[in-house]
Amino acid sequence: MRCLTCERKCLISPGKRGWCKTRENREGRLFTLIYGSVSSISVNPIEKKPLFHFYPGSKSLTVGSWSCNFDCPWCQNWEISKRVGEGQFISPQEFVNMAIQLQCEGTSISFNEPTLSLEWALGVFELAREKGLYNTFVTNGYMTKEALDHLIRSGLDAMNVDVKGDEEVVRKWCRGELKFIWRNLVLAKERNVHVEITTLVIPTVNDDPNQLRSIGERILKELGRDTPWHLTAYYPAYLFTAPPTSREILERAYLIGKELGLRFVYLGNLPGHPYENTYCPSCGKLLIERYGVNFVRSFLKSPSCPFCGEAIPIIGILK
Repeated sequence: MRCLTCERKCLISPGKRGWCKTRENREGRLFTLIYGSVSSISVNPIEKKPLFHFYPGSKSLTVGSWSCNFDCPWCQNWEISKRVGEGQFISPQEFVNMAIQLQCEGTSISFNEPTLSLEWALGVFELAREKGLYNTFVTNGYMTKEALDHLIRSGLDAMNVDVKGDEEVVRKWCRGELKFIWRNLVLAKERNVHVEITTLVIPTVNDDPNQLRSIGERILKELGRDTPWHLTAYYPAYLFTAPPTSREILERAYLIGKELGLRFVYLGNLPGHPYENTYCPSCGKLLIERYGVNFVRSFLKSPSCPFCGEAIPIIGILK
């Protein structure tokens, strides 16, 4: 049987599992082994996704399961992404009820690759939307078009997609094809899903200015100048021992994005850095202040700058 969850499209023989080990062919029927299997769960600020232009100041009940369909040797969540474990079972209904009880404004599927929890996510999204909650995905963007369509129709509102580099980087380090990620980004944007991009800037992998410029140029061309781009600092993890990303490298990356014409570029994993904040691209005034992954305050009362009237592309609750 061929699995159509992600773009690996594994052909799975009877009694065998696919690349990610979460799908198994049992006598001609394909079973997921991680449905509702929770490896980690917590209430997170939406800024932690990171989603900076989507319901700022809100909280999402965030859940992860097991495994991944990429092979990144620097994985920051390798304890859950590099294996299929046995977690606590939580049904979609229980999860949505929990989000409401914990006074969250939305849901988020994250930590490991959420695409592998596709069947469970569809149930969660439908129930959450009925209850007035938003739904978000933090993903590598490697799902099939069919899977993305199911997610959107079930209630996917926003996604942060990790664009790890150019074609060579994604093929060499992740064993994937970049074209599918960009295809999905464009499709999501066309279907009115809010999209933000994250690039984990890793020394010796994707910190070259030309590499970063190529990502920024593609964001500008295919997604538009108002698409937020998060440039985050890497720390050694799992099998990778390159030194941590320096402040200087990240600030250089920030300038590349701004010089290209992207209006909202952010730095991550540098708590207290001024480039964590949102500024008006017209008058330069501070609009939303953050510290690390925490929302501090907002001067916005509507999606426009209170100082000069410039339209600010922010979706949702403004506190």
